[in-house]
Amino acid sequence: MENVIKKATRESYGEALAELGEEFENLYVFDADLAAATKTGTFKKKFPDRFFDCGIAEADMMGVAAGMAATGKIPFASTFAMFAAGRAFEIVRNSIGYPHLNVKIGATHAGISVGEDGATHQCNEDIALMRTIPGMTIINPADDVEAKAAVRAAVEFNGPVYMRFGRLATPVFNDAETYKFELGKGIKLRDGKDIAIIATGLMVNEAIEAAKELAKQGIEATVINIHTIKPIDKDIIIEAAKNTNLVLTAEEHSVIGGLGSAVCDVLAENYPTKTIKIGVNDEFGHSGPAVDLLKEFGLSSDNIVKTAIEAVKAK
Repeated sequence: MENVIKKATRESYGEALAELGEEFENLYVFDADLAAATKTGTFKKKFPDRFFDCGIAEADMMGVAAGMAATGKIPFASTFAMFAAGRAFEIVRNSIGYPHLNVKIGATHAGISVGEDGATHQCNEDIALMRTIPGMTIINPADDVEAKAAVRAAVEFNGPVYMRFGRLATPVFNDAETYKFELGKGIKLRDGKDIAIIATGLMVNEAIEAAKELAKQGIEATVINIHTIKPIDKDIIIEAAKNTNLVLTAEEHSVIGGLGSAVCDVLAENYPTKTIKIGVNDEFGHSGPAVDLLKEFGLSSDNIVKTAIEAVKAK
């Protein structure tokens, strides 16, 4: 059996910051007393003069980052997604989004896969919240390779960016030598005529595995990785819908306001298509091992296969 390398994208985030710190001397990192968890401590060890611990004061941290951006620096403000998008929402909206400042928000520990931390920390609403802020770019990378490329893209892009990273180690399926990240452009990973599976974050690998199993059962699925939720790649979504006339979205986020909603917005306006959303339904999570929770909430390749088969049969 082929060995699968697994790595948490929060690790990738910390490593990317440390690497990019060499290249960009105006890159500064802020954290809210969570450097060990968000992995920004990797940057701190290398560039202690450009790292600031703002304490457990996430809203203040966003304001400080906004001020730093106003001086021409590139600040990365890092904390858990629940605190970055939830607790600090007003400051992100008014002090970063409204003046369209060049602040990068590194939000780790997103989604159900936070596991034992439970419902209070399992942020399944962050993409929905950030989508409502005008001009906010949202990136949700699928693996280590994509996460590192996304951090570089965020540095090179001028404007506010929300990046979503996970706690759970997940399979690395992209090839670092050949992978190309393009902001706002989805990636077609597989072609199929029966159904289009559009996924983001850790659900991309689940979609790939699901497509392999579906092929064994005579169902050919297109698989698309949407790493940039906003601005979203309308063309790749419309093309997939036209080729299959059946769409299934998969995300580790609420089915309300996330990738599924964004895809439905595109299709409703351009090419109305039957669309099924797999994600966290209108409910809170709870404490438990991350892998078990993902299966319990239907965030697995098995559930994608089951749902896709039922949808294709009803086509």
